[in-house]
Amino acid sequence: MVRYVVCAYLLAVVIVSGCAGVKEGAKGFLGISTRELEKGRKEAAIKTFQCASSACYDTILATLKKIGAYVYAEDSNKKMIALYVSETDTTPVGIFLTEENKAATRVEVSSPGGYAKEFIAGKVFAVLSTQCSSVQAVK
Repeated sequence: MVRYVVCAYLLAVVIVSGCAGVKEGAKGFLGISTRELEKGRKEAAIKTFQCASSACYDTILATLKKIGAYVYAEDSNKKMIALYVSETDTTPVGIFLTEENKAATRVEVSSPGGYAKEFIAGKVFAVLSTQCSSVQAVK
């Protein structure tokens, strides 16, 4: 019986994944994929700060914890954080950091929800502006 359930689950994951890899398909099935957030980077709220990327990353994580956001994926090597606005508002938001040089970091906040993007960007950019010099804002 357990064997049939496992086979049915694996078949569902493969069907749901379509052309995507099985791993990404499983993430989509579970609701924790970051693919849509990465695609939305062209519409992201963007600002560059005079701050090392590791310091920005740590400050952003602390800020998200303070405002009650639910971080469901993070990768310090890729410099990416995926989160929900809160435990009850599950609009996904992605934060991407790009090191422009040793002292400047570009921060991009993307989300399929305009309110979620602006809310998280506002909170994160406000804290980073007080701790780092703001260089440039885009969008």
